[in-house]
Amino acid sequence: MKKFAFASLAALLMLSGCKTNNNQPTEPEEQDGATVYVTRDISPEALVKIYEALGVKAEGNVAVKISTGEGSNPNYLKPELIRLLVDNVNGTIVECNTAYGSGPGNEQDERTTSANHWKVIERHGFTPLFHVDIMDEEGEMRIPVRDTTHIKYDIVGSHMAGYDFMIALNHFKGHPMGGYGGALKNLSIGCASANGKAYIHSSGKMEQLDIAKLWTPEFIGNQEGFLESMAAAAQAVTDYFRGKKGIVYINVMNNMSIDCDCVDHPEPVKLEDYGILASTDPVALDQACIDIINQQQVSATNDPTDLLGRIDKQHGVHTIEHAEAIGLGTRKYHIVSID
Repeated sequence: MKKFAFASLAALLMLSGCKTNNNQPTEPEEQDGATVYVTRDISPEALVKIYEALGVKAEGNVAVKISTGEGSNPNYLKPELIRLLVDNVNGTIVECNTAYGSGPGNEQDERTTSANHWKVIERHGFTPLFHVDIMDEEGEMRIPVRDTTHIKYDIVGSHMAGYDFMIALNHFKGHPMGGYGGALKNLSIGCASANGKAYIHSSGKMEQLDIAKLWTPEFIGNQEGFLESMAAAAQAVTDYFRGKKGIVYINVMNNMSIDCDCVDHPEPVKLEDYGILASTDPVALDQACIDIINQQQVSATNDPTDLLGRIDKQHGVHTIEHAEAIGLGTRKYHIVSID
């Protein structure tokens, strides 16, 4: 797994002079790169505490971007975990429809249409507790991208225009196509309309979703292009909110299957819950999570092997590499524990 050998080496260099305690990276001697805050406590109170540690106040109409999860997926961030934070910032849970179905017999679990998506959102317990907005329910809009290597713009839900600030509240885990899902995926695929998802997945070849072409070579024929398109789209959303009142990023490392929350029946979780990480740099944040997975020790209850294999097979780290190359953020970071 060559890419992970490199990632692990980079982590060791960044954390030189440091030792780990229970797989927890400690703060390096030299404060180099972006700050990534970490807590091993996964609780509503810890989520608020780590948001406050960022020192950036959510203002105006606040969008809290999460994945509400495919119908029969149990691993999404639960309403009871995130409620205190969402209430604290007077936020609205925002989502977009998907570009794929769950297969015959599972139509009740998929989120390809707003009507079905609302049913899943209600079943997963979000509507009784939060204001929720499917951002592409009434259409989509295009926002500029700086990196036009593959995509010429980013196609997002039209309701995004109504928000001033975004908290990208991300569940860190694996992903069948991207290798892993974290801040960069939630910003790109997560904020894209159904057409926007097809546009990113196809590296700019499919501007309108064509169900008949899903999973064909036209849709998934260029893995590197897909990963680079995700980085470009993530930068577009970040630029959009930096041009308004701001954006911050939080990764929750729990229920870490090798499959995404968008998978209806994910593979079993083999990793122990780790904690919550947050940063004002989404590249550093995702890199820190990758490095933490690399540092995990195999035991009877904690095995990173499958997740590392999935990320390596799909070249998942390349999304982070390209995001840094186009100026979205830095892979260099230092850890600050708030425990």
